[in-house]
Amino acid sequence: MIQESSFNIKRIHFDENYHPSDRTRLTTNFANLARGGSRQENLRNVLRMIDNRFNGLAHWDNPLGDRYSVELEIVSVEMDLAFAAKNDSFPLIEVLYTTIVDKKYNKRIEGLAGNSFSSYVRDYDFSVLLPKYNKDKVEFSVPHNYGDLHGNLFKSAVNSTAYKKNFRKPPVICLSVSTNRTYHRTENQHPVLGVEYQQHEFSLTDQYFAKMGMKVRYFMPANSMAPLAFYFSGDLLSDYSTLELVSTISTMESFQKVYRPEIYNANSAAAGCYQPSLKHQDYSNTRIVYDREERNQLAVAQGKYTEESFIKPYHDILEQWSASYAA
Repeated sequence: MIQESSFNIKRIHFDENYHPSDRTRLTTNFANLARGGSRQENLRNVLRMIDNRFNGLAHWDNPLGDRYSVELEIVSVEMDLAFAAKNDSFPLIEVLYTTIVDKKYNKRIEGLAGNSFSSYVRDYDFSVLLPKYNKDKVEFSVPHNYGDLHGNLFKSAVNSTAYKKNFRKPPVICLSVSTNRTYHRTENQHPVLGVEYQQHEFSLTDQYFAKMGMKVRYFMPANSMAPLAFYFSGDLLSDYSTLELVSTISTMESFQKVYRPEIYNANSAAAGCYQPSLKHQDYSNTRIVYDREERNQLAVAQGKYTEESFIKPYHDILEQWSASYAA
């Protein structure tokens, strides 16, 4: 049975010399950047973008705009399959961890775990289970227990001793806003996160993260083109320091400019009533090569891998554990 001690954490530096491991989901955005003939230039450029954005946001006592740099680690959470005959492990989730380097005082400051979020089980849920469930349906719907297993696995991992030994705070996941929802600007403004947007018809992703015990708020930082979706447990505004939040914004907004330039590298900022669109034409491309179509194809392949190597073989055990964990 899955236990609190079933989770192990591995960390690897994400820099211009990074090569994806065999255990890394190839749909993971940062892994996609690290492949092909432009890999090193991709990595060097995106890391420069992150540092520049960080210094732009953390501009106080920073007259030359070069006081800080951000170091990234890829954090892999693996689950021991002690109940399996061959006692194997399964690569459950991957996130990023930021460390802030203050060059003025030559010190390193802990950042945040989370940022990006990758999950084999999520690939299965979105790319295999949902299409199969809706194959012959006229109207789209989701199974009644959709996301329950994934949510319980995530909560169990974050509450594990392995996670708490590595990180002081719960993760914050920062993602793109949904292209099928409309967001409305509010009067609420945070010094770092920026202007808050709201929408009250939660997307499927919002609901999925709720199963993981995470709430969502949408903020558009200063000089951003669109709001970002911040998923968190606890209190986003008071549980995290200014520099921790800046590290998340600078990291994920830079990645989103590469992945979704139509939204985050648009040539005009989001209006008060805003619906994101990947068909938007007025945007600029970065110099970073990213294969979005390949990523979509790999998501299906990795969802099928999860089905064959994790969901099907251990279905009864996983369902039984998930039900008892929820209870």
